[in-house]
Amino acid sequence: MDDGSAPRHAGGVQPAASDSPAGRDLADQVDELFRAVYSAFHRRDGTDRGLSGTSRATLQHLALTGPLSVGEASAHLGRAQSVTSEILAQLERNGLVERRHDEHDRRRTVVWLTDAGRDALRREQSVLDLELLTVALHGADDTVRDAVVAGMQALLDTAPRRKDLP
Repeated sequence: MDDGSAPRHAGGVQPAASDSPAGRDLADQVDELFRAVYSAFHRRDGTDRGLSGTSRATLQHLALTGPLSVGEASAHLGRAQSVTSEILAQLERNGLVERRHDEHDRRRTVVWLTDAGRDALRREQSVLDLELLTVALHGADDTVRDAVVAGMQALLDTAPRRKDLP
C-alpha cells in the first residue's frame, strides 16, 4: 500500500539510494575523502619496487596456489620448465623462495615463499605508504582506529559485485 510519502520513479519503482540526492552527496563526500587519503598516504617511491614482472607474477602465483614443484609451477605459469627453473633459482638466490621437501611425499621437492618473499610481494601490492599510515594510526586513539577499520570493512561488505572483476 502506497501512502504517497516516498517519491517513486516511473513504473512505481523505488529509487535506489544512489539515485537520491542524499546518496549522491554522501558518495561525493566519500570520494573526496578517499582522494584526500590517497593523496596523503600513497606511495611515492615510483613504480619500480624491486621485482621484475616475471618475478612478481611467480611470487603472486605461489602465494595463491601454495607450494609447487618446478614442473607444476611451469605448467601453471605456461612457461618451459627450464625457464621456470631459472626464474625460481634467481628468486631463491634473492631469498624470496626456498625449496623444501613436500610434507606428504618426502621424495618430492616443492618451492615456497620465504618470509622475505611474502614481504616483497606485500610491498609490491601496497598502494599506500605503510610507514606514513602507521604513524597516522598510531597518533589516533583506539576508538578512532577501530572506527576506521570497521567503516572501511563495512563499506567493502556492502559493495556490489563488479562485472569487470573475476
